[in-house]
Amino acid sequence: MPEAHHAALDDLLDLLDLERIERDIFRGQSRSALVPRVFGGQVAAQALVAAGRTVPADRSPSSRLRSSGGGPIAHSLHAYFLRPGDPGAPIVYTVDRIRDGRSFTTRRVVAVQHGQPIFHLSASFQTYEEGLDHQVEMPPAPDPESLPTPAEMLPRHLPREVADRLIEARAAVDLRYAETPPWGTVGQPREPRSQVWFRTNGKLADDPLLHVVLATYVSDMTLLDSVLLAHGRGGWAVGDVVGASLDHAMWFHRPFRADEWLLYDQESPTASGGRGLGQARIYTQDGRLAISVIQEGVVRVPR
Repeated sequence: MPEAHHAALDDLLDLLDLERIERDIFRGQSRSALVPRVFGGQVAAQALVAAGRTVPADRSPSSRLRSSGGGPIAHSLHAYFLRPGDPGAPIVYTVDRIRDGRSFTTRRVVAVQHGQPIFHLSASFQTYEEGLDHQVEMPPAPDPESLPTPAEMLPRHLPREVADRLIEARAAVDLRYAETPPWGTVGQPREPRSQVWFRTNGKLADDPLLHVVLATYVSDMTLLDSVLLAHGRGGWAVGDVVGASLDHAMWFHRPFRADEWLLYDQESPTASGGRGLGQARIYTQDGRLAISVIQEGVVRVPR
């Protein structure tokens, strides 16, 4: 693994780490993204970190990653993006301890910049328990190792400057498209489905909350691609649409590691009224359904 990728992952982990300034108040830093606002996946991931750090000590989410027992794990999150975040200013996260039950722990987090809320998160944690178990099968997908890396793929479809910025912005993650991404087929509408494989560019500690946080961060990168595919639009990378995340929900079904290959199988069932809906399932490489995701975003054609 190139040294630059390890450094990028270290930088991302530092970014997602938060300063505790009060019992339930945390401060996070920001960094510039491809657009002049904070990347939504960053805010969602930092808010989840804040929520997780208020889970009672006897239920630490840092319990064994692959164990059959232990403390609670994050099982769902529901979020709204309220205002664009300013990448030049810190973000303050205030956690409301809604409930600590025998099985479930619920937290609400509000992210504030310049005195105004920019993001709202509700997250729930559950202690491990046995129960009914079934899942839909993982769809066919190419071997991730057979697919081009971002450095190999992006310059084929984007101007060099744009490709370099996108590679730099995503350097902490090895994200490989199973098919040509939207900006590679502009003007050619196709089925609103897309698949990407992803994993972090380096190993992570055995902390289940950390893996959930990293998956949350990545989940906002490509989910609306399927909306663009249906209309032959290249998206934010080429400027033929204007978009932003509106709300985002995730359910965490089974243990996984974000530093091992995960298949992000995405589709868009509908787009209307200046909004597009994406829904997805994330599978481990051995076929276990780990996460379900739904997101709606603004998708407007510039006039």
